[in-house]
Amino acid sequence: MHMLQSALVPAMLAAIGIYALYKGVDVFPVFLRGAKNGLKTAVGILPTMVGMLTVVYMLRASGAIDLAAAALAPVLSLFGIPQECAALTLLKPISGGGGLALGSEIMQRCGPDSYAGRVAAVMLGSSETSLYTISVYSGSLGLSKMRYMVAAALCADLTAFAVSAAMVRLFF
Repeated sequence: MHMLQSALVPAMLAAIGIYALYKGVDVFPVFLRGAKNGLKTAVGILPTMVGMLTVVYMLRASGAIDLAAAALAPVLSLFGIPQECAALTLLKPISGGGGLALGSEIMQRCGPDSYAGRVAAVMLGSSETSLYTISVYSGSLGLSKMRYMVAAALCADLTAFAVSAAMVRLFF
């Protein structure tokens, strides 16, 4: 089984190459053009990524995330979200890496089988780094008017967090 899994990606790449040759596509120039476009995209979104990462690290180092989480914990508890996960609800939409680090801290502090640990795990798997994604896509496309994107994304995140807590209560 492992050997089959190891051969799957090279076999797919070979099949694509053979199909391209069959269709008369000169594969290497097409590959180079795709790589060039990929690098342009990466360079285009780099300032946005650096800005977002800087904001996340500053919020985390200053303690602002923890203060805001303490203030929002009573409201979040109405949705069944434990107090230990309040900071996660603020950080996860901004940073996936920051969310994972905070989720790991919750699991170390409370235990992976605790209610908070399970809710944190389900939250991490069921939500998106929506603000980060919006900023990267908007920066890449040059969008300045985002209308309802941020509000809709935050509503979706809140829904994902509340449903995560409800599912953990229901199944565990």
